[in-house]
Amino acid sequence: MKIILAAGRERRLLSGHPWVFSNEIQRVEGAPEPGDSVAVHSARGAFLGCGHYNPRSLISVRLLSSKPQDIDLPEFFQARIAQALAYRRATYGELDGVRLVYGESDFLPGLVVDRYGPVLSLQFLSLGMDRRRDLIVAALQKLLEPRAVVARNDVGVRELEGLPQQVEVLAGEVPEQVMVSENGLRFAVDILGGQKTGHFLDQKENHQALRDRVGDGRVLDLFCYSGAWAVHAAHYGAREVLGVDISAAALALARGNAERNGLAERCRFTQGDVFEVLRDLAAQGERFDTIVLDPPAFVKSKKRLAEAVRGYLTINRRAMELLAPGGFLFTCSCSYHMERELFLDTLRQAAAKANRTLRLVEVRGQALDHPVLLACPETDYLKCVILQAL
Repeated sequence: MKIILAAGRERRLLSGHPWVFSNEIQRVEGAPEPGDSVAVHSARGAFLGCGHYNPRSLISVRLLSSKPQDIDLPEFFQARIAQALAYRRATYGELDGVRLVYGESDFLPGLVVDRYGPVLSLQFLSLGMDRRRDLIVAALQKLLEPRAVVARNDVGVRELEGLPQQVEVLAGEVPEQVMVSENGLRFAVDILGGQKTGHFLDQKENHQALRDRVGDGRVLDLFCYSGAWAVHAAHYGAREVLGVDISAAALALARGNAERNGLAERCRFTQGDVFEVLRDLAAQGERFDTIVLDPPAFVKSKKRLAEAVRGYLTINRRAMELLAPGGFLFTCSCSYHMERELFLDTLRQAAAKANRTLRLVEVRGQALDHPVLLACPETDYLKCVILQAL
């Protein structure tokens, strides 16, 4: 079964990008079913790659290989996952909290695999990967022998593929408590009900950037979730940390994580809407030496970008108003559509509205286990900007 592209539509694929969009297809030869494997050819007949087909999706084909090969064999998935594991082991050794497979960057588009100790937390984000879940789970069991395998398929992007949102235990039994190590600290992970796949693995190197930037000062951690930023700040010397989140379950995790690391006396967590809390803190004349602003994705789609920019502008302005002179703001965006330069420009506008002068100290990205595929800019999503108030 073949997908024939329209004339001139092969350039992006030849550069290494793995997606074929629906408007790039001239015709379909054969009768592939949604989720089937297909070969992709140029209008002139040149072979471009093979991948998974889904006519219901804007991304009609996701390429897994630029070579003509059978991509439905158990050996194919074992080899691909083994390559991804080798990169993580070379980078981190046997770290127990790590992203093992990062979709397109590991030539397995539509698949995410995270390790939390003895448990693997998966996301099947495309129809093609969802149809091959048994092959994938079998390969992971052979390579890693996990105690349990969980599918965290409660993400909206699956609806674009015609798939339901759900959480399933695919193999084994999930332990009552799952722990991971990060920078010498220990964190409990809510595998079945936590955000994303359970923990924010993409920030682990950025957490280290708090060292030497918190001193013995006051720290405000906004959208704190399970307290990773807050606990790191206290670990690196902050005398007082206030974490804010709207979720009671997240705050329970955060308090537990502060306690298990012996930092509960310096960490306080409060439930509330961050926008309202920022207004209240300003009215009380509060000031903080370090502020962490790590919100969920404000931009779910490109058409809502303008609305998201307004949200980032407002929340960063209010955070900047609370910074003590010389203080640091760690401000993040995990929205791919919020491109780096647009984010920086939004921060410039926020600083002007807050009447603050800030130094751009550093622009950081996602952790090394979330590698960026150069030909696929969509794999580069996380921005962590560090600013200093002057």
